[in-house]
Amino acid sequence: MTANHRIRARALGLALLLAAAVGCGTAGAGTPAPTTAAAAAPDRVEPLAATPAPTLPVTVDSADGRQVTVTSAERIVPLNGSLAELVFSLGLGSKVVARDVSTTFEQAAALPVITQAHDVSAEGVLSLRPTLVLADRSTGPAEAVAQIRAAGVPLVVLDDAKRLSDVDLRIAKVAAALGVPDAGRQLTERTAARTAEVRAGIKADGRHPKVAFLYLRGSASVFLLGGPDSGAVSLIEAVGGSDAGTAAGLTGDFTPLTGEALVKAAPDAVLVMGKGLESVGGVDGLLKLPGVAQTPAGLDRRVVSIPDGELLSYGPRTPQVLTSIASQLYGAGK
Repeated sequence: MTANHRIRARALGLALLLAAAVGCGTAGAGTPAPTTAAAAAPDRVEPLAATPAPTLPVTVDSADGRQVTVTSAERIVPLNGSLAELVFSLGLGSKVVARDVSTTFEQAAALPVITQAHDVSAEGVLSLRPTLVLADRSTGPAEAVAQIRAAGVPLVVLDDAKRLSDVDLRIAKVAAALGVPDAGRQLTERTAARTAEVRAGIKADGRHPKVAFLYLRGSASVFLLGGPDSGAVSLIEAVGGSDAGTAAGLTGDFTPLTGEALVKAAPDAVLVMGKGLESVGGVDGLLKLPGVAQTPAGLDRRVVSIPDGELLSYGPRTPQVLTSIASQLYGAGK
């Protein structure tokens, strides 16, 4: 399950609390200038130049405490978009036979979808005769994962990625399971170099804006404010900002969005996923949510929007995510 799925699961648990909670001056000098959404780049991943040849069998440690032996990488099913991005980036996209709903990049568009809403369909996975399934700790439902394993399919679970420091290990783990460790090292080096280049080029001019990460699903009336475990803090800090939810004293991952909580957080900018922003009617609709219009971010319409499948993927496309956040936060060329 992607971070998107993890947030959705948390959101379901908070929905009733939210229903009860929701009822309930201009930015000063030195704050970032109002921004508009950056031009959308093509939704593609960039594979390594050379297609690697897997060396199998391999036995790898799964994050759920099992050891899994992989004998073939001919038919791969990654159960979320972040893992699919890694497989394609390593050069083995031609071996992927299915995708989940969060796998939105162009090269995977024609693959059959094996999730119903955000839940894995074991029957759908098994019908494609996979030789390897990749999952996260939060992939679910648990019954589906157990059913895939019971059918004898090698299934490797990875720890969820929630910060920039998780990227290298995540690449290495997927590359090891695919039998292409050298390709994993190449991808790690490429990603690290690009991340360093992006961070070195960010011109914040001494500004350290407070950024609030909001998870929005207007159709389900789910509006959450991110805290220190939301998964976005590492990205915000990497571009020179600080997490508004953390600064306001929030704990854990998310709390229901209330006017009081957001005004207390006083963000200079709001970070959202693209579909979430669309679900509330764009920036105009966002400003109607509790407290948003009363914050410095709301007063200046300072909203940073990143595609759902990219924001929290923590993988090879994270450098371009950082570029987009910085560009929208500080303004292109500043």
